[in-house]
Amino acid sequence: MKSVNVTEPFLPPIEEYIEHLKGIWERNWLTNQGPVVQELEQKLQAYHQLQMPVHCVANGSLGLLIALKALGVKGEVITTPFSYVATTACPLWEGCTVKFADIEPDTLTIDPRAVEAAITPQTEAILATHVFGNPCDVEALDAIAAKHGLAMIYDAAHAFGVRYKGKSILEYGDASMVSLHATKLMHSVEGGFVVAKDSAVSDKIEWMRRFGHKGTDDFHGVGVNAKLSELHAAMGLCCLNHVSEVFERRRLCSQYYDQRLFSEGAKTKVNTKLGPGIQLRHGAEKNYSYYPVIFDNEEAVIRCIENLQKELIFPRRYFYPVLNKVGFKILESDFGVSESIARRILCLPLSAQMCERRLEAIVDAVLQ
Repeated sequence: MKSVNVTEPFLPPIEEYIEHLKGIWERNWLTNQGPVVQELEQKLQAYHQLQMPVHCVANGSLGLLIALKALGVKGEVITTPFSYVATTACPLWEGCTVKFADIEPDTLTIDPRAVEAAITPQTEAILATHVFGNPCDVEALDAIAAKHGLAMIYDAAHAFGVRYKGKSILEYGDASMVSLHATKLMHSVEGGFVVAKDSAVSDKIEWMRRFGHKGTDDFHGVGVNAKLSELHAAMGLCCLNHVSEVFERRRLCSQYYDQRLFSEGAKTKVNTKLGPGIQLRHGAEKNYSYYPVIFDNEEAVIRCIENLQKELIFPRRYFYPVLNKVGFKILESDFGVSESIARRILCLPLSAQMCERRLEAIVDAVLQ
């Protein structure tokens, strides 16, 4: 029996990818902002209905690093301990000091009140994650950043296609990074993209991702190689053509989980060992990037994992351990909400390829 992982990359029909490869072979243009990358950027901009340009990069972490650099962030960065490790590693890699602020217990996003309480004279930026695609309290965070003169950066790795109050979530803050990694619902195998509201910052991102070159003989300053290749962009275009189909399949899987686990009369209405994992922020639209469930205690999480693994089903404890516990040597106090959620949360498998038989096996194992 084939194993089931927490997610499975979507692969478009191979014939569609081969058609792009034919053009790449004919042009013999493999990288350095080729026509396929340019087309992907234009289509991503149109998909999200953005006025600001999209800058594709080789991966999301490079996108965060360049956003920090382009915004001139060198000092203290306040971020969330409940996120993937890259959210903390990127500012540390840039030589910044990291300070954590706890999360809201219902949305699992960084708590604006905790952020403001953590600000010091050394603070230069806030780096907040739209957790599982659920938007942060962007109005409050943007207001805090403006009040204190801080850069506002959003790790939108999970937030492809998310709209909030009728517009793209990427329109908030000074800059946002979206991941296009193979595990995401829209991918280019490896990749990501960055957007910035200020045209001067956007221009910096453009040349910083290409060694500092703006053109062949036009050098603007110190940059890095963060370019997306034509081969990766070709996969991105193919996946983008199917993204509505992927969203719908993932929505149906999530709906199945909802009905079996949490609808009226479901077994878990009586068995209180687990509950819905996240409260969608009012005004936001789901993109079905993950299906998190929060258990009453860590022991129940471990039992559930053991039951699932017997059926060759492999969920993930996103995000465990919480980032103030992973050895970054950031001297901070405890973060009760983040630590409690990290011990008790489990993301169930979710992908566009899942069949009802496997979904049924997953739910049956969860309910044991």
